[in-house]
Amino acid sequence: MHLFVDISSHGFGHLAITAPVLNAIAEITPNFRLTIRSALPAAKLQQRIKAPYALIASATDFGYIMIDATRVDLAASATAYRQAHADWPARVADEARFLANLKPDLILTNVSYLPLAGAAAAGIPALSLCSLNWADLFDHYFGNQPWAQPIHAEMLAAYRSAQAFLRVTPGMAMDALANVQTVGPIAALGSRHDLGLNGDHAILIAMGGIAHRLPVEDWPRQPGIRWLVPAAWQCRHPDAMVSESFGLSFTDLLCSVDAVITKPGYGTFTEAACNGTPVIYQRRESWPEQECLIDWLTANGRSFEIGAAKLEDGQLAAALENVLWQSPSPIPETDGIAQATRAIVDHAGASAPPKVGGSRAS
Repeated sequence: MHLFVDISSHGFGHLAITAPVLNAIAEITPNFRLTIRSALPAAKLQQRIKAPYALIASATDFGYIMIDATRVDLAASATAYRQAHADWPARVADEARFLANLKPDLILTNVSYLPLAGAAAAGIPALSLCSLNWADLFDHYFGNQPWAQPIHAEMLAAYRSAQAFLRVTPGMAMDALANVQTVGPIAALGSRHDLGLNGDHAILIAMGGIAHRLPVEDWPRQPGIRWLVPAAWQCRHPDAMVSESFGLSFTDLLCSVDAVITKPGYGTFTEAACNGTPVIYQRRESWPEQECLIDWLTANGRSFEIGAAKLEDGQLAAALENVLWQSPSPIPETDGIAQATRAIVDHAGASAPPKVGGSRAS
């Protein structure tokens, strides 16, 4: 089976959803050939995707142009969408030719829609896998603009052309799509490591794959708290540690800390809940996906919402006390891995054993 996968580089969440499924497919599918197209850093892809693959380092979607991890640049995003659809039929024709030459058995996107339109034109079956789609977000932000309707129609037509849209849990409703097939949560599971902090609490700061630096060096010191921050921040706080210095994958590090500070995003929210890690989160401005994510995390994990001003100033004592002393929740099952794997293998016409791994190992 030759699977072509297009992974959005709008943050790391699209990769976090896709990678466990690709790894599961590789385990059960003989003669599996994988081609990936993504503008994500090659090292990030290699950390998550264990199956061998050929990489095409480019992007067919941009999602939204961001000011930082919590704010969308609406003016720049509107301009980018107008440019992307200025000659949409020509872009679809080019994509169809590219895919026809590549000759995959199946196309999977998370969550670009151009490959779906190209696949339909080339007569190649295609699926999409995600908790959101760009058409719904486009309608949320620009649906009342007179210029937006033709673009929205082209986006919807592309998503509707897929054989199925595998909507992961938690996920947006996607009422405009009749081809939605719901699957359970998808999350990588990590191994807990002793970080050697002599009983101090390790708090990971992980705002996702979009630049969003917090002024941690200005935060007040809190006894027994160590802040794990990205090396790129070059943070000088006496209690800060470089998160990369532990030599762990993101999921293993997330599994090993006492809490994570983040914003609502599918990958971090589900991986935190499925690995038993408490979450302190700052809401995103008008991001329509976040409500279903927050509702799910509230029901399936330990969490606490903090305002932007308090996070900026490092006023975290109450939030830390709250999440660290909450009673642990039952760990959710990652049954979406098996369900999505089965759907993809079935659509590719391949055969697989009746049971696919994906629930939490004992």
